[in-house]
Amino acid sequence: MSKPAKELVHERVGGEPYDYYPLGDYIVSAPGICGGRPTFKYTRLEVAVVLDLLAAGWTVEQLTYEYAKSNLTPKAIAEALRLARQALLSVSAAPADAPVV
Repeated sequence: MSKPAKELVHERVGGEPYDYYPLGDYIVSAPGICGGRPTFKYTRLEVAVVLDLLAAGWTVEQLTYEYAKSNLTPKAIAEALRLARQALLSVSAAPADAPVV
C-alpha cells in the first residue's frame, strides 16, 4: 500500500505564489517548477542534477560552493541522498525467473 500524497502547500515567496508538495524538509515537487520534478525548496535546482554531479565525483563542498546562490546546504544534499535511497528500496525486486543480463 502506498503512502498518501502530502497536501499542497501554498506560500508567497518574494510576493509571488509558490505552491509545492513537500517531499522532505528541503526537497519539494512544485507543479509549476521544472515540470514538477523534485527540486530544492525555493529554487529551480533539480535534485537529479545534484545527484548526477555527486555520481560524477563532485564533493558536497564543491556543490555548496557552486550553488551558493541557491542556498544549497549539506543537509539538503543529505536529504536528497536519503530520499534517493528510499526510492530505490521501494522498487520491487525482479522476479526469480527474470533473465540475468
